[in-house]
Amino acid sequence: MIRHLVLFKLNEGVSRDEPRVTAGAQAFEKLGEQIPELEFWECAWNISDRPIAYDFAINSAVPDRDALQRYLDHPAHQAGVGQWREFATWVIADYEF
Repeated sequence: MIRHLVLFKLNEGVSRDEPRVTAGAQAFEKLGEQIPELEFWECAWNISDRPIAYDFAINSAVPDRDALQRYLDHPAHQAGVGQWREFATWVIADYEF
């Protein structure tokens, strides 16, 4: 099993209530239902106000590396990434457990 974690940081001057940001979050919220490789899916806005905190997080799991690649290549995932690329940066960790 592979855990896929992503932490998003909104770009300077971008707020989470902007329509494009709301649309990006909604696109990611739907991925758990759209991509069969995902065995676990959750995403949410950060509730911490610490300055080092990221703004949005994805926590997911897939069975193996091939499934991870299919998830990454899936059109719905690629569409969501395209939206987020316009207003955020992110860091990723993938690990086996």
